[in-house]
Amino acid sequence: MKKKKAGTTDLEIAPLVFGGNVFGWTVDEKNSFRLLDMFADNGFNCVDTADSYSTWAPGNKGGESETIIGNWFKKSGRRKDIILITKVGWEITDEKRGLSKKYILEEVETSLERLQTDYIDLYFSHKDDPKTPQQETLEAYDQLIKQGKVRYIGASNFYKTRIDEAMNISKEKKLYAYKVLQPKYNLYDRQFEIGNAEVVKKYDLGVITYSSLASGFLSGKYKDESDFTKSVRGGGMKKYLDEKGMRILKTLHELSIKYECSPPAISLAWLIQNPLVTAPIASATTEEQLKELMQSPEINLSEQDIVLLNKAGE
Repeated sequence: MKKKKAGTTDLEIAPLVFGGNVFGWTVDEKNSFRLLDMFADNGFNCVDTADSYSTWAPGNKGGESETIIGNWFKKSGRRKDIILITKVGWEITDEKRGLSKKYILEEVETSLERLQTDYIDLYFSHKDDPKTPQQETLEAYDQLIKQGKVRYIGASNFYKTRIDEAMNISKEKKLYAYKVLQPKYNLYDRQFEIGNAEVVKKYDLGVITYSSLASGFLSGKYKDESDFTKSVRGGGMKKYLDEKGMRILKTLHELSIKYECSPPAISLAWLIQNPLVTAPIASATTEEQLKELMQSPEINLSEQDIVLLNKAGE
């Protein structure tokens, strides 16, 4: 399987990243292990999680996903086979949030313990923290990289001006810089193309997209409000049920017939074939779903079909 380097790092990532937000939420530990085994057995090598996954689930406190992945590393012995992504900064409690140096240095130890590893391949600022000077945040990461606890750093949910600012600080203060951007990007949500795509080219950043299937909307199973009960994410689909959303679903359906695959596989193939994208993140809760998603790197969309998809999402 052809892998792609994430920007200027030496991280060679297979063209699909497993989204670990489902672990400890909609997938229990036993089934998480089965999905991770299947993913790795098929040559994929990157898993994305965060310290805050999954605080939104009733009874969860955060760290559930990292804990399951750490248990899988211990059981499977496959830590060295996986490029591990985790994140810091999202609100877990009123006290556990943000990108202060003190918090990052404390929280990374908690993540490492849960993940049962002594290093993180790619550590993301989960979202911008305007209350903390970016130099302070970058100094924390610089320390962690020099200690060998983190290999590379990235920024998620950052926008052009803040990325520019961070890159300038890194250069001026001789601190390790962000190497990868993690934007929300899919056929429906195209804001990445305005501003951040320019930044990616300017700094030669890797791009690992999240919400690559628009929280499941691009699976095609949500065609009207009566479908919202099909999953715990159904309630968030209403914003996509407009003319553009229906146009995208129609195009995906037509192309899935042409390429003999599922609509989400077409959606992911569209991202994979974007030269700026290193790999999209997508999650699955069943082996059948994962099998469909893993077809995406094998699909070679024609230029005409990419144009059709682009127009559908305008």
